[in-house]
Amino acid sequence: MWRNRNVWILLTGEFIAGLGLWLGIIGNLEFMQEKLPSDFFKSLLLAGGLLAGIAVGPSAGRLTDQMSKKTVMLMAGFVRAFSVIFMLIAIATGSIWWMAVFLVLVQISAAFYFPALQAALPLIVADKDLLQLNGVHMNVSTLSRIIGTAVAGILLVIIPLSLLYVGSLVAYFGLFILTWFLQIDEKPGIKTAMQSTLEKTSFKDVFPIIKGLPIVFMTLLMTLIPTIFLGGFNLMVINISEIQDSSAIKGWIYTAEGLAFMLGAFFIKQISFKLSPYIILFTSAIIIGIAQMLLYFAYMPLLTILAFLFFGFSVGCFFPTASTIFQTKVPKDFHGRFFSFRNMLDRITFQVVLLFTGFLLDLIGLQLMCVLFGIISIIMTALFFIKHNRHRAVEQNNSTKASSNG
Repeated sequence: MWRNRNVWILLTGEFIAGLGLWLGIIGNLEFMQEKLPSDFFKSLLLAGGLLAGIAVGPSAGRLTDQMSKKTVMLMAGFVRAFSVIFMLIAIATGSIWWMAVFLVLVQISAAFYFPALQAALPLIVADKDLLQLNGVHMNVSTLSRIIGTAVAGILLVIIPLSLLYVGSLVAYFGLFILTWFLQIDEKPGIKTAMQSTLEKTSFKDVFPIIKGLPIVFMTLLMTLIPTIFLGGFNLMVINISEIQDSSAIKGWIYTAEGLAFMLGAFFIKQISFKLSPYIILFTSAIIIGIAQMLLYFAYMPLLTILAFLFFGFSVGCFFPTASTIFQTKVPKDFHGRFFSFRNMLDRITFQVVLLFTGFLLDLIGLQLMCVLFGIISIIMTALFFIKHNRHRAVEQNNSTKASSNG
């Protein structure tokens, strides 16, 4: 795998783009704190961009299955770089509406880019290397987040906010250039023969595939649990900073969560041969619930950092496992539509959680909200665990009857 030039191009591109992304995200938080005092209004603004990504999701899925993955990634990369211009206009005019345009274009770009990227990974390495590649890819993304947030925090003190976005723009163009050098074997001859069939198919054709693969369906549902935490992540970080009256805690939270994520993604490679994917998913989900409830003590810096360490480690185990299940179990002809659907599901959940988080932060505050979210996560995990055990018992029963009849 490490001799594959495509792997190095993707990982380098992910690191550069991640730096640009997190420079932009920290800039977004700074701009919103200046212009929008209400957490609920902040969540409405962020949700507008997510809604645009959801709207183009079906088209993104079909295009990813019909076109070259590299072409889709290039188009999405160009739109993402172009979108930064609108954020520069927003800063120059002080208008929140230009920021809304920026967020819409960024989310539309992501709706095309990430399904294409996920569909491209199984075409670059063998199935046996997918878990390792998923883990390394997520670790590179996390490393760029740690460095990006730290650099952004330093730069905000010494340079104007607009220059932060110029750095983001440079990073996005760097990713665009690197993507040109990808060489993905998509078997163009076979693809041409399939083209007429794919053009007649619908985005909805992926649903029977999901329903017919219980492990995929259950894993898809379980991804909702970390999304409950992630949906309001940035709003929670802002609130924790206000509760502790400390700007520095933001950097400590992102760093702790990021390092723990990297450790989890490394650890999962070592234990994936010893434990079933479901044991990993269920255990990770329970830890996520515990981490949420720990934030009841958000006024205590040490317990706050501990909560985000737990969360980072658990999602570092959870997401590479889930991604590998999706990439290996779902037929490759449906990868574009499946990952687009997953992206849409994540965005819908993000949007609901984001709005709900903003509302609850204004209504009951961070600490009670986190306890509520933790209880919801643990109850959901318990229900999924019970359902999984029942399904496994039915399968074993059917298998025993088939053996007896044979």
